[in-house]
Amino acid sequence: MISTIYNEAIYRPLLNLLVFFYNIIPGHDIGVVIVLLTVLIRLVLAPSFHKSLKSQKALNDLQPKLNELKEKHKDNKEAQARALMDLYKEHKINPLGSCLPLLVQLPVLIALYQVFSKALNNHLTGLYSFVTRPEMINPKFLGLVDLSKPSLVFGIVAGLAQYWQSKLMMPKNPGNQDAAAKAMALQTTYVLPVISVIIAIKLPAGLPLYWIVTTLFAVGQQYWINRKSAATAVELVNK
Repeated sequence: MISTIYNEAIYRPLLNLLVFFYNIIPGHDIGVVIVLLTVLIRLVLAPSFHKSLKSQKALNDLQPKLNELKEKHKDNKEAQARALMDLYKEHKINPLGSCLPLLVQLPVLIALYQVFSKALNNHLTGLYSFVTRPEMINPKFLGLVDLSKPSLVFGIVAGLAQYWQSKLMMPKNPGNQDAAAKAMALQTTYVLPVISVIIAIKLPAGLPLYWIVTTLFAVGQQYWINRKSAATAVELVNK
């Protein structure tokens, strides 16, 4: 039942959309198709991603106060938990707000992985009757990169893009973080991008290309959130 819903509601629509774009785009460049499909998906999921990034930014900004409460109630875990929840409530922050949207988007990410993997190898079972099946999908991006094979360059760029995004999400005053928060920030900023590179260089290059585009889109959103947050702070100071 669940697999049927997943297949009909997520996987098949994405596969057919990719093939549809491939058929109508001049030059039939699968790399351009992947970029367009990625941007389209990011636009559809933009509110969810925006909520996640905004929640993470709010938690980072609140870190000094969180540390103060943890220190104040370090000998009373129950009082500490109540104080933290009151602080979250006061600032209208859901501590899980940065995680839940990502869980919702996970099925889409899994489907894209399957779609790109199969399409790049011309396994196109599941097309709708009104979507023309191409004789063959050319895996070359701009006539240079074979997206059906691993690419060291794309893998490294994907890791660098993730590092850039992680740096943007770091709090302005990392010295105010406790040991656990510092360890988590270190892993997110430095370790995860390295792991991403190790994984990406072993996958068909079409998947790192998707990851590069979606991460750059997230970077743009994060810049917008940071800029809006800074402008709001200035307005409050000037009042």
